[in-house]
Amino acid sequence: MIEVKNLSKHYGQNTAIDNISFSVEEGSVVGFLGPNGAGKSTTMNIITGYLSASSGTVTVGGFDILEKPNEVKKLIGYLPEIPPLYPDMTVEEFLNYMYDLKKVTIPRKKHIKEICELLKISDVYGRLIANLSKGYRQRVGFAQALLGNPSVLILDEPTVGLDPKQIIEIRNMIKELGKSHTIILSSHILPEIQAVCERIIIINKGNLVADGTRESISQSLGGENKVTLCAEGSESEIFKGLKNINNVEAVECGGEKEPGVFEYYVFAKKGCDIRRDIFNYCSKNNYPVLRLVNSALSLEDVFLRLTSDNNIEVNPTNNEESGDKK
Repeated sequence: MIEVKNLSKHYGQNTAIDNISFSVEEGSVVGFLGPNGAGKSTTMNIITGYLSASSGTVTVGGFDILEKPNEVKKLIGYLPEIPPLYPDMTVEEFLNYMYDLKKVTIPRKKHIKEICELLKISDVYGRLIANLSKGYRQRVGFAQALLGNPSVLILDEPTVGLDPKQIIEIRNMIKELGKSHTIILSSHILPEIQAVCERIIIINKGNLVADGTRESISQSLGGENKVTLCAEGSESEIFKGLKNINNVEAVECGGEKEPGVFEYYVFAKKGCDIRRDIFNYCSKNNYPVLRLVNSALSLEDVFLRLTSDNNIEVNPTNNEESGDKK
């Protein structure tokens, strides 16, 4: 759906992004991460046609952004970090104005009503945008991005200014939209990215430094492929059974954590996810599982390692576990 090839952007002697390439398959939700000034917003602005690139190409839905800008813009709904709102308009006036500006062909009244209900802004539909809270303004900005039901959504910090309940609602909505849309989501809230995105792209100082799932990036950074299990049952029998699971290289006992419940550290071959096999073994043998977690680096650990001064590039163009939907 989105193809970025050798994209660069220079401002005089300063380089905002430097020869980055990646693709986003249709129907996937991708997290786009990087520290302030890394080039995230520049990249998203180029994809949406708000900025021109110094070199490289961007195609969306098969259309080149330079050759067919209007066709590309029809496919994209964009929510910038600061939503472009008109404070002297009511929500109703603004959404109807954007409906006309985007030349939407979906029946107006029904379409706008559905979007307002989805984002829970129906109760402020007649109010001036200037009088809305930051959270409501953010949702009105999100509403304009959904006008026309675009197949691609590019969301830059979509939950800024929302309270915890609203953040959860927006996250769930993004997950639901991800079933029928291609989404690029940029956020500084790392748990949000981890909860919503199937794949993560990280850029730092204008360079692409990682592209894949959190687990695959973690393993590329040298993290152990270890699973921690707490299960109730015979310590020796469970230990013996875990050692016989395919792709298990070693098992260590962590001792009794509560009466009859023992902890095990199960080490797997690189690139192998053995959690399902462990669960199936315990279930088949009636060993209740009280805890089963992958010890891969957290997204925060991955982010800090890749964006520190001594960052390591994680072979972003050849990562076989990039998480793309085929």
